[in-house]
Amino acid sequence: MEIKILILLHLIGACVWVGGHLVLALSVLPRSLREKDPKAVLVFEERFERIGIPALVVQVITGLRMAALYVDVGDWFRFDNVMSAHISTKLILLAATLVLAVHARFFIIPRLNSGNLSFLALHIIAVTLIALALLFMGLNFRLAII
Repeated sequence: MEIKILILLHLIGACVWVGGHLVLALSVLPRSLREKDPKAVLVFEERFERIGIPALVVQVITGLRMAALYVDVGDWFRFDNVMSAHISTKLILLAATLVLAVHARFFIIPRLNSGNLSFLALHIIAVTLIALALLFMGLNFRLAII
């Protein structure tokens, strides 16, 4: 029963995280870039953080718990079997997400203007692609063990 609840919570978090980034990358960002006005991105980011960050936290907690149920923690980065490879790949993608998010939050967004909006756009696109890769890896992990 525990694994089903973990999967459900993990999927809800993924829906919020990936969906929010797709809306940002495919709807809000293009308009901001076209108008050379970061305001829409800032408004979206401020609103999305209230649900996006908790969704990411839920994914991290549930993902780590599920990983520990399937593979011993000491074997997560061994790459010698499919499950370990999936777990380590997801952790590497998560680390990349966190690095980009922290960099954007503390170094780009506080000084965001029309001149550096394209630099934030690169971050947004990268985080969105990583989110999709995490989603794919999670799906692949589930299918590989069923």
